[in-house]
Amino acid sequence: MQNKLFLGLAAATLLLAGCSSSNPLSGAGQQVRLADDKPGAECQLLGSAEGSQSNWLSGANSEYDSVSSATNELRNKAAAMGGNVLYGVSGQGPSFLSDFVPLDSKVSGQVYRCPN
Repeated sequence: MQNKLFLGLAAATLLLAGCSSSNPLSGAGQQVRLADDKPGAECQLLGSAEGSQSNWLSGANSEYDSVSSATNELRNKAAAMGGNVLYGVSGQGPSFLSDFVPLDSKVSGQVYRCPN
């Protein structure tokens, strides 16, 4: 009986730990800027990327924190692709439904590599 209780508590702890992470911005991700205007012909389109933040026990104190964390993941992914500019970033943050069921916040955009 004690073994089952211990295993149950250990599994719950691991599950909660996996759901409570936020996305810190990496050094490379800090070099990626978000652009309002479409990059020019001198820039190369590398593809698209998506960032997300789970809102199940994430510790995010607000919608801003959740979307900001998802944007950090997006910028990190863009940097990993070799990009330095994100264009057309759009997202889906918490909604009315998320007051009852914590949905993920998601952002996506097109990744470009532009000369400095």
